[in-house]
Amino acid sequence: MAAQPIFDAHSRLARGPDPRGRMLSTMDEHGIRHAVVSGGGVLDLDTLARQIVHGGGTTADADNDAVLAVCAASDGRLLPSFFVNPHGDPADYLARAAGFVAVEISPAIHGVPLSDRRIAAFVEAAIIAGHPVYTVCLPRPGDTVADLVGLARRFPSATFVLGHLGTHLIDSYAIDLVSEVDNVFVETSGGFTVALRVALERLGPGRLLFGTESPHQHPAVELAKYAALDLPAAAWRRIAWENAHRLFAAG
Repeated sequence: MAAQPIFDAHSRLARGPDPRGRMLSTMDEHGIRHAVVSGGGVLDLDTLARQIVHGGGTTADADNDAVLAVCAASDGRLLPSFFVNPHGDPADYLARAAGFVAVEISPAIHGVPLSDRRIAAFVEAAIIAGHPVYTVCLPRPGDTVADLVGLARRFPSATFVLGHLGTHLIDSYAIDLVSEVDNVFVETSGGFTVALRVALERLGPGRLLFGTESPHQHPAVELAKYAALDLPAAAWRRIAWENAHRLFAAG
């Protein structure tokens, strides 16, 4: 892959001391110029893992203020994403939307299905704000990739981002489903290389976004996945930079 700046379309706020410094240091080490940053730590890892399997949710908010503060001190390199709490009021998000570049909705965290009317209300708000909607789907009714595709059809003026190449490591079915709608991008952290290859073949580089899920996943792991595919420089440039730059309007 040709050396070039990289745009990480999905990372999380690092926990502990000096999150900005640690995040930027890791980015510099791997040639990442910009990263979209969403809140983390709403649930501990064990609770989240259990909810992914068995369901459930919290009404707690992510710390969007902390995300905003860290990003504001990054000279434009870190771009804040608003972590929606669908138990709340979309008007509260809209009042603050100008400070953010995207929104994230998480059925795994808050337990509100993508098919719920409350999610639709936040999608409508995201359209008003001009924000892409990032979400991670789950293999259970209301939260599936098919439900996301249903939202995309219902709101064709919205832009959605399916996280982690689907709901499991080789989710070619998810890739087939999103191929039916052109307003869903796919962020590729987490999935196996074979799923990434399928996504490239069926969606093309214009629908894919490089992401890391850092600090939960090390950027080197996701970069190695792409390096193994030995992509043409033009395809890598679209995935690693151009698509995200267009979606998130970085300077």
